[in-house]
Amino acid sequence: MKNEFTLIETFKTSAEKIYSSWLSTTGHSAMTGSPAKVDGRARGEFTAWDGYIWGTFLELTENQRILQTWRTSEFSEDDNDSLVEILFEEKNGQTKVTLIHTSIPDQQADGYKKGWDDFYFKPMKEYFER
Repeated sequence: MKNEFTLIETFKTSAEKIYSSWLSTTGHSAMTGSPAKVDGRARGEFTAWDGYIWGTFLELTENQRILQTWRTSEFSEDDNDSLVEILFEEKNGQTKVTLIHTSIPDQQADGYKKGWDDFYFKPMKEYFER
């Protein structure tokens, strides 16, 4: 069964703005339009969407890459954390964001793919392109 996907979106802003927003409580909340709490350091923990999502930042490469564990309240206790890798590629005043989500529990990938688009990429487009 499919348990991973990749999403790609381009934003009219710098990689630094997206990266720093992703890794801060205020920025993450603002770009998604929902409460988040973020300790934006390697091994720092985060929650988003009022505690529906949580995880830990595993690896950070400034303005280029974020690797984090990720799970939601829909995961069972027996499910391992999934992994989310976010890559930032800036060119000509725009940033291509590639999000690779792997190790998703069976039959949940399609819902999370739609969720990333609806609850991250769409509000981020509005936020960064105002």
